[in-house]
Amino acid sequence: MNKKICVLLSAMMVFSLAACGSKKQEAKTEEGFKPALDTSTKASINVAGGYDNFEALETEFDRFNEIYPNVELAYTKIDDYNNMIGTVLNGNDAPDIYVNNSWMYGREQYKASIDHAEDLSDSKLGLDLDCIRSNILLKTEDGTLPMVPVFSSTYGMLINKDLFEKEGVSIPTTYQELVTACKTFSDKGYKSPMMGYTADEKTSLYTLISYPFFCSTVADDAEAVKKLNSLDPSAGEYIRPTLEKVDQFLKDGCSDSDACSSIENNYDAVILRFFEGDVPMMACSGDAVSGTKKRESQSEKFAADPFAYTFVPIPMSDDGAYFLDMPNLQFSVNKDSKNLDIANEFMRFLVTSEELNEMAKNKGLMSPTKDLSFNSMYAAFGDIPESKILSPEEIGLTDDAVTQLRMAVYDYSTGKLTIDEAVKGFGSYSQ
Repeated sequence: MNKKICVLLSAMMVFSLAACGSKKQEAKTEEGFKPALDTSTKASINVAGGYDNFEALETEFDRFNEIYPNVELAYTKIDDYNNMIGTVLNGNDAPDIYVNNSWMYGREQYKASIDHAEDLSDSKLGLDLDCIRSNILLKTEDGTLPMVPVFSSTYGMLINKDLFEKEGVSIPTTYQELVTACKTFSDKGYKSPMMGYTADEKTSLYTLISYPFFCSTVADDAEAVKKLNSLDPSAGEYIRPTLEKVDQFLKDGCSDSDACSSIENNYDAVILRFFEGDVPMMACSGDAVSGTKKRESQSEKFAADPFAYTFVPIPMSDDGAYFLDMPNLQFSVNKDSKNLDIANEFMRFLVTSEELNEMAKNKGLMSPTKDLSFNSMYAAFGDIPESKILSPEEIGLTDDAVTQLRMAVYDYSTGKLTIDEAVKGFGSYSQ
């Protein structure tokens, strides 16, 4: 009897101490999701998107079914998604929830994708939008919110932590530190301290290093953004500082273009090349990072000799790295859904720090929530000061303007144009 009492008291003490040390977690749990509908509700929810498979979402389906066991949830992949979603939404088998994209907003050909979307900012829906970084929420002219990010992304570089430790090099946080690190690795026999995909402009090494820097040069210049978005030829001057920065990067010998040219794409090939183990830094997008875990076993060299790695910003500025914060995948609710109540309930369940973080971690992508410390792969981006977090959503740059920048940078970097020619060509690059 006494022994049982002692055990009980010990357990209570442990529980008490744990509670004292985790008040934030306790409060979070108390404020967690509470079902608003009858949990015996029978219904179905169909989510449409372009992914071949969506295992991370299916995990969320399972978690939702723990609360609503009689709700059937399914994911449907639509081929040629961006061009077909409008037609699907206007059809008889329209989804209840669907993937949307910020760049579709304001474009006539994608009007249906926006028009069918419910306003998720409506307080009656009860979505916890405060858990999402506000700078990646779509800013519309009428203040409505047709979509919410469920994943986010950025540009950066994979770091082979073991190589940095072996060679006594610190992970760079400024441009000068990057140059110094590259020189140190070069002097130690590494052919290309930083590598990346270079075969086309969209996700090339040159885009990844230049786009965040470019955003920093126009972030506070509304007139510049207006001219860039209108593809005014005179706006070419706004990309000159970025072209000059890329020129400096190339001259500083941070990367070997011939070595990079052998990488076939900014996903499998980038990852598998990095896993060879002789690349200190590999520039890539967050999409590529999401595929690293599954491909560890596909690399014979990594499987035989694994190493620690992480993902960090590329420091192209003398005063520190910028975090280019972008939505990756966004969900909309079809306002004409026959299952609108339960679709909104699922969104209310999903749009919480706990569920968004869980889904992002399962998918390997960056979470759209305010706290990135839970995932060591992206934690470095959470340490970037707010003054250096840049969002195209907030700056107001259109996809057309960004495309012109990418093409100008690519044509200059690959020797097709001089800086002056690239500046002069702004607005005239074919898309």
